[in-house]
Amino acid sequence: MNIKDLIQQKKAEFEKAVVFFSADISSVRTGRATPAIVEDIEVNYYDQKLRMKELASITAPEPRLVVIQPWDKGAVEPISGAIKKSDLGLNPVVDGQIIRLNIPPLTEERRRDFVKILKQKAEEAKIKIRRVREEIWDKVQKMEHAHEIREDEKFKAKEELQKAVDEFNGKILEMEKKKEGEIML
Repeated sequence: MNIKDLIQQKKAEFEKAVVFFSADISSVRTGRATPAIVEDIEVNYYDQKLRMKELASITAPEPRLVVIQPWDKGAVEPISGAIKKSDLGLNPVVDGQIIRLNIPPLTEERRRDFVKILKQKAEEAKIKIRRVREEIWDKVQKMEHAHEIREDEKFKAKEELQKAVDEFNGKILEMEKKKEGEIML
């Protein structure tokens, strides 16, 4: 196996880290209501852990309102309880078989808290990328040690690998800056 193939193979893992980060930060609250705020909250429903989007229709009909309509009326209480337990700081209002979430405007302090959470999530994504980089680098070093590649090829591989890492870290940084801008609006 040559080095370019090895790096190309692992690019999918780099991409997974970026996609996971993107999905993860969609649940970080901004000042505006969006279904993404609650759709991945885990709900204990009949002794199973399900994400909210698997149990209900979630819409944001107004800028400060999220409406959750469970498909089964037995899911209303578990969904309401899961929202209360989440770290979103939202109080669900149960109206028959519909749950309403009024999204209050964020205070400056709360915005800073969400930016801290965002930065933690970005660092976690970068750590995943570093782990994949280390895995590739270990393989490259073993290939050189086994005389499958020359030393100069090893250093070329290190440069290629760093370019890939920088590319994916750049994507994470770009998403982080965009989300931070949305939070601080």
